[in-house]
Amino acid sequence: MARDISNSWKTTVIISTSPQCDEPSQILLAHKHIIRRSDSILPSSFVFPMSGTAFLLVTPDEFPANSDNAELFERIEKFTQVHRNSFLLLQAPVYEKREWEILLSVQNRFLGCNLRVLPVHSTTDVVKGMLVIAKATSKPHVENLRDQMVLACDHIIDHSPVWKMLENLQLC
Repeated sequence: MARDISNSWKTTVIISTSPQCDEPSQILLAHKHIIRRSDSILPSSFVFPMSGTAFLLVTPDEFPANSDNAELFERIEKFTQVHRNSFLLLQAPVYEKREWEILLSVQNRFLGCNLRVLPVHSTTDVVKGMLVIAKATSKPHVENLRDQMVLACDHIIDHSPVWKMLENLQLC
């Protein structure tokens, strides 16, 4: 049975005052997260200070017919320069050819940069994706995940027939 990530973890989220952030902020409030509104962050952005992650919410409507929208790309560029762990949430109810082309153009433009692009369909997906990533990268949880990974690796090595064979041959 899957655990609901939003009910087991609470954090503070800094959200821009843009209208595009209203619906996600209502969902975050319903899950008892602390919301702080700010004019000083980029429009349509969400910052999780405890995990050091930031999300920029963009819709395909913000991209013109030709993908040479210098203003939007400058906004994304500024976002990646300000936030070291940044995610672009491209929200579209259905992903058709145009949406996949937009996704590809953003990925190509910011290849090698600290920006990760996530396709999402609904506001619920936006919030769910942000919470999963923010929780996994927050300080106490990332240390627990790291410890679990070390234990898993140790278990695999201890119970691996390959390692036992190498020990028997005295190669390790």
